[in-house]
Amino acid sequence: MTEHILETPEVDLAYDLLGPALADSAHRPLLMIGQPMTAAGFYTLASYFPDRTVITYDPRGLGRSVRKDGRTDNSPTVQAEDVHALITALGVGPVDMFASSGGAVTALALVAAHPGDLATLVAHEPPIIPVLPDAAAAARANAAVGEAYQAKGSFAGMAAFIALTSWKGEFTDAYFAQPPADPAMFGMPSEDDGTRDDPLLSGTSAAVTSYTPDIPALKAAPTRILIGVGEESAGVLTARTSEATAALLDTTPVVFPSHHGGFTGPDSGYPGQPEPFAAKLREVLDTQP
Repeated sequence: MTEHILETPEVDLAYDLLGPALADSAHRPLLMIGQPMTAAGFYTLASYFPDRTVITYDPRGLGRSVRKDGRTDNSPTVQAEDVHALITALGVGPVDMFASSGGAVTALALVAAHPGDLATLVAHEPPIIPVLPDAAAAARANAAVGEAYQAKGSFAGMAAFIALTSWKGEFTDAYFAQPPADPAMFGMPSEDDGTRDDPLLSGTSAAVTSYTPDIPALKAAPTRILIGVGEESAGVLTARTSEATAALLDTTPVVFPSHHGGFTGPDSGYPGQPEPFAAKLREVLDTQP
């Protein structure tokens, strides 16, 4: 692996190249992106593609990527422009892309704005709330995570996040009637750790979950778009957003092994099944319509 920095007026964007050199690869480069997950979250998955040049990066303001724009919010459209700048600088488009969670939202924004950048996009569990039939209630439930975090810190915020992401079905009155999630239920301490800048919990990524995909632009793009969903995610928020997005695109979701982070290895806090996940991703990328 080699580490690099792409300098732009707004960010010093850190990215990595793994596997064969770009000039030596027999396959299209494979770009793996997340949000707020950084490049390191994809190293295990990348190891299952030794025949491809894999490109990973740290989104603007996260990990090693240093912002110069004076902002702290995470925007899919802004991050899409960063990814476009990276593809352009490397001179490798169109590439294939695997995008996870908030990165999948960035990827949908990228295809809408720069349809020539990607040949195939596998967007795994994009958490875009506006596509849901219960969007208002889901947005309320999501906002409560940030409120818990701002009031009591990381452990309270993470407990609320787990409650949100493990709830199955629409967000009904039964969800909101529950008592606040107790960190102790998830093996976490209850004291306030004092942090208020977590990119997942603080509200700085609100533009990710509130993003509305440009469906006409996505349908018009030459990119083959596949929406992925984890087999263990059935009924939960990110499965529902994925299924709704796929329906708007007139496609059927591709079911992947494991859960929302099913490609992560044993060093992850919530490891998945990276080997079968990678096999499914390879199958999808190698299958042409």
